[in-house]
Amino acid sequence: MSLREVARRAGVSHTSASHHFGSRMGLLTAIASEGYTKLAQAMLDARSEHDFLEVGVAYVQFAVANPASFDVMFRPDLHDPDDEELRKAKAKAADALYGRHPGSRPPQREQIAGAVAAWSIVHGLANLLINGNIPTELGSDPAAITREVSSHLSPLRR
Repeated sequence: MSLREVARRAGVSHTSASHHFGSRMGLLTAIASEGYTKLAQAMLDARSEHDFLEVGVAYVQFAVANPASFDVMFRPDLHDPDDEELRKAKAKAADALYGRHPGSRPPQREQIAGAVAAWSIVHGLANLLINGNIPTELGSDPAAITREVSSHLSPLRR
């Protein structure tokens, strides 16, 4: 993918795209930043309306609906990790994932470890779904698959 080709497909001049994004990495950084912002909002919406499981469902649904953005978000070799907007968007997504609220106490180590465990599961599940590696017997609904898979993890809780 080149910035010139993206500009051509978008119907804008290469100089316009270069002026706005600077480079291919600038474009991919903007894509990652927008992805983290949208993911954070999806998780916040799920958290405010439902329980923690639904935050994971929202994560998987976002990933499956936005596979290209999801890929760029988790490929630091493709974007500028020092970009201020990207750092803010990643922090917002982390706050949504870890359940941090403005003015609240920072989560304890055990809470963070639990959130990372849950994140590992939904991130892996999202990648399995995106890459077509889920057995057909589980169907094709990412939300239903996430809920069913998660139901098998409760015996692992302390």
